[in-house]
Amino acid sequence: MNRRTAGRALLLGSLAFGGVARAFAQQPGRVYRIGYLSHPTRASVENALDAFLRALRDLGWVDGKNMVIDYRWADGDTERLPGLAAELVRRNVDLIVAPAGSAALAAKKATSSIPIVMMFPAEPVELGLVASLGRPGGNVTGTTLTPGAEIFHKQLQILRQAVPNASRVAFLINPADPSGRVQEKETQSAARELGLGLQRVPARGPEDLVAAFAAMKRDGAEALLLSGSSTYTAHRATIADLAIDGRLPTMGAYREMVEAGTMMAYGVRMTDFIGRAAVYVDRILKGAKPADLPVEQPTKFELVINLKTAKAIGLTIPQSLLLRADELLQ
Repeated sequence: MNRRTAGRALLLGSLAFGGVARAFAQQPGRVYRIGYLSHPTRASVENALDAFLRALRDLGWVDGKNMVIDYRWADGDTERLPGLAAELVRRNVDLIVAPAGSAALAAKKATSSIPIVMMFPAEPVELGLVASLGRPGGNVTGTTLTPGAEIFHKQLQILRQAVPNASRVAFLINPADPSGRVQEKETQSAARELGLGLQRVPARGPEDLVAAFAAMKRDGAEALLLSGSSTYTAHRATIADLAIDGRLPTMGAYREMVEAGTMMAYGVRMTDFIGRAAVYVDRILKGAKPADLPVEQPTKFELVINLKTAKAIGLTIPQSLLLRADELLQ
């Protein structure tokens, strides 16, 4: 049994048991206060947020009725997260929801007692968020974005299939995002295995993007791989425009990037997987301890290709890759 299967089995078992044994810990009539600490802008994650709130409603949690959500938005600025996390702690929230590794790390540094439900951090064990996926320990649990290093290998492999003559790939990374360091290490390893040269291009925020794309062009990048930083999700339209102007075939981790105009993405469908985080919120508010709830990893991934963008940059996607795609955007 691999760690993904084991973690999922432990999660389902613990949640099924906890649903009966701990339901009485919830206090009838109480209104719970939830902190929502997000790295990107609200507008950039509206669909995912709506999916999360729908999942909570399906579990009986309604904002303004039996819970109140305090939102804190960093608007893509990683350096704002510690201060926003401290604000939520001072508000004495019952639980903090933290989409992305940077938000989860900021929340964990701000409190060791308030439960934290993380969403989508890459490699939470390596980041120090949890002791292990099966037994998180401490006050943090939730979902993780990737099943391991193979996701980065797969993204580069697909990108190479789309651009078979490419030998040099730019890797756009936010050096202020702690998750980026883990992703960079795994991506470098994957690039070596595939015989690709990897050009590290840093960009902390939107003010750095124009210079970053100029550096890619100057150094001869033939394709672009985006790290999963929430900063780039928040500014995906700008990235898409710059990639098209630079005629750079681009691979991202979220379909939202493709919908904004980048050429392709391979990763988990956030609006489907995000509902799993609501289950953690439900269990913890009913008395479960984060330390006892295994971290869940995704088991389903999708490949989305934007044919309009491919045409705009003068690239013909191989038929074999088109047939593998889960969705083609015209």
